[in-house]
Amino acid sequence: MKTILRYKKFILIFSSLVVALSITSVMFFGFRLGIDFTSGSLWQIKAPNTTSEDINNFFKSNLGIEDINVSLDSSTGIYTLTFKEISEAQRQTYLNKLQDKFGDGVSSLDFWTISPSVSTELRHKALWAIVLVLVGISLYISFAFRKVSRPIRSWKYGIITLVTLVHDVSIPAGVFAILGTMYGVTIDTNFIVAMLFVMGFSVHDTIVVFDRIRENLLIAKENLKGKFNLEEIIDKSIIETVARSVNTSLTLIIILLTIFFFGPVSTKMFILAILIGTIAGTYSSIFFASPQIGRASCRERV
Repeated sequence: MKTILRYKKFILIFSSLVVALSITSVMFFGFRLGIDFTSGSLWQIKAPNTTSEDINNFFKSNLGIEDINVSLDSSTGIYTLTFKEISEAQRQTYLNKLQDKFGDGVSSLDFWTISPSVSTELRHKALWAIVLVLVGISLYISFAFRKVSRPIRSWKYGIITLVTLVHDVSIPAGVFAILGTMYGVTIDTNFIVAMLFVMGFSVHDTIVVFDRIRENLLIAKENLKGKFNLEEIIDKSIIETVARSVNTSLTLIIILLTIFFFGPVSTKMFILAILIGTIAGTYSSIFFASPQIGRASCRERV
């Protein structure tokens, strides 16, 4: 008797709607790119007895720098400033003016600049990294499942894996497009690393379910002489692996939540991207990827 696959049409509609909304968000709002991808300077300072608003207003009013992002790590009291590219001489001038305004307690910690040529190269490499991982994983899955060619062709495993990974990446991308518009959250190389991690974690869960489907198909071919409903095999495989997938993901989610709420401010957006992607990946591995195997095979029977 089918349980999860009974709702596969609803699952497909819901998942497609979420992905469509995510892609629409990216297209409509776009990303607020960090200096990794746009060029610019990052400067970390300490300024006791000040607030983020004080620092932000000082740079805009006194130094004429409008496009600046100021974040404060409350645990260390370190401000991280990102703005257009400046020279070392300009940084020293700004530091002197900060000390004149807020006292000698203001100190400079870390400073680095990314040139336009480097940021362009990073953008291209980030895009290629995601594309190559998507294609590479799909090809590998198709190759790994080549011995189970009926009734599910091995290339279908690869295509469904590719669609699932796009699903898992598009959701955090859509969320960050909205966060960028509403709260100024930027996309940098850390976000790309987070997406690569999400794809690796998601495909791990997906392979576990696919492998159980493969095992049950082989058992059906060897031991059962009569007709066997493919959807029943897929449904059985999902039920056999769902507890493992949920427990594994829940362990990671608890750790991510702990780091998000109690870790340094500088890692919050990186952790948030992984957290959203992990939840999306767990859902897709159980409720999206495997049901599409049966749908793609048009209810063939072993």
